[in-house]
Amino acid sequence: MIDVKLLRDEKTRREVYESEKNRFKDPENVIRAYELDQLKIKMMYEKEKIAKGMNEACNEMKKRMKKEKESLRKVGESIGVGIEKVNINEHSKVCMDEQNTTEETCPPSSDSEALKESIATLKTRKAVLEVRIKEMDEELRKILKNIGNVLHKDVFVSKDEEHNPVISKYDSGNKRNGKLAYYDVMERLGCVDMKRGSKVSGHRGYFLFEELALLENALVRYSIDFLRSKGYMLVQTPVLLNKDVMSKTAQLSEFDEQLYSADDQYLIATSEQPLTGLYMNERLLPEQLPKKLCGQSLCFRKEAGAAGKDNKGIFRVHQFEKVEQFVVCAPGESEEVHQSMLAISEQFYQSLGLDYRVVSIVSGEMNDSACLKYDLEAYFPHSKRYRELVSCSNCTDYQARDLEVRYGITKENDKKLYCHMLNATLCAVQRTLCCLVENYQDEEGIKVPDVLVKYYGGEAIKYVN
Repeated sequence: MIDVKLLRDEKTRREVYESEKNRFKDPENVIRAYELDQLKIKMMYEKEKIAKGMNEACNEMKKRMKKEKESLRKVGESIGVGIEKVNINEHSKVCMDEQNTTEETCPPSSDSEALKESIATLKTRKAVLEVRIKEMDEELRKILKNIGNVLHKDVFVSKDEEHNPVISKYDSGNKRNGKLAYYDVMERLGCVDMKRGSKVSGHRGYFLFEELALLENALVRYSIDFLRSKGYMLVQTPVLLNKDVMSKTAQLSEFDEQLYSADDQYLIATSEQPLTGLYMNERLLPEQLPKKLCGQSLCFRKEAGAAGKDNKGIFRVHQFEKVEQFVVCAPGESEEVHQSMLAISEQFYQSLGLDYRVVSIVSGEMNDSACLKYDLEAYFPHSKRYRELVSCSNCTDYQARDLEVRYGITKENDKKLYCHMLNATLCAVQRTLCCLVENYQDEEGIKVPDVLVKYYGGEAIKYVN
């Protein structure tokens, strides 16, 4: 969620406004949020004034009651009656007639009653304001959650992903024949069954058998070892998230387009989602950071916006496996960490001997939480296309703010600081498997990449069809 304080300063409010325009979203949300925030601040100030007035009135009431009690004690002593038997209202007249005391010594009860009425009125006004402030806060949060992170200065402004600037290219030097598409290679290997998969699981369901299942597992194990060698800690995450947590880590558009739900819980679309909540409502000290996590999980996506795309094979499916980089770091370190995570993903695909390019995602295709995002796209020789295997995002403090993942110890009046969070795919297993079989095919089947041989237990897989 965006920091509402950015809207209170004219310069930073303009930056947020321009960022939303560059995302091709409605920038008027920024103005609406600002105006609502200002109104909320005024109401909170009014509530504080009322609370102060109530305190003053209550203190005055205590003084009057103390004075009345003391006067009645004196009257009681003079007529031989204990104060506990003297009624304040009934004895006001006795206080004036028999003791001949002044009104200052024994104030009329009507003044106290008026004061009580005043306190009751203030209390009602305060309660009404509290309800309204709560409603406004909820409304403000909804608007803020629809405002994206402030885009990094290097983001190219465009609505079309075809305009993603190419940052770099890598050529492995390996010559690929690309005679068959990956799905045809898998069919000839006899290790995948889409027809029966669809029969039991619906569209995009599949069964993976023997050699390809073993190669997939080899890829997972290699991915984990690769990240652990870089200082990452392996985490197997939950695949079900509570609605409250998911609402703080996924943007609203994903709920209908991507996420499966059941009984106020959601199946994760990436291990990034549970990992963002790992330190929810906690404070992390500088010496505890960075937290470098290797998330391994099954993932689930509806792919509602992908009708007609990649209907053949397992490149785009509803259930898949991913190994993810996730880092929680100090606020001033996220740009450097972002470049490091991208470099790790590049090293991984270089080790697999795959050609790829890195692109910077244009403003109109950026998800709300990211300020800067790179995709690594591997080359598929049959289709002569680069296709996304990796997304690497710097989300700064956008996710941490909503999840209350605070940074360091701050003094009472200091600005509250939040940790920065970053995520990067290391291996989207099914997609990477598709890329491997298309790149490593030959006339007899496929060769197993050198780095996977020890995990798979062989150097090649032969065609059976």
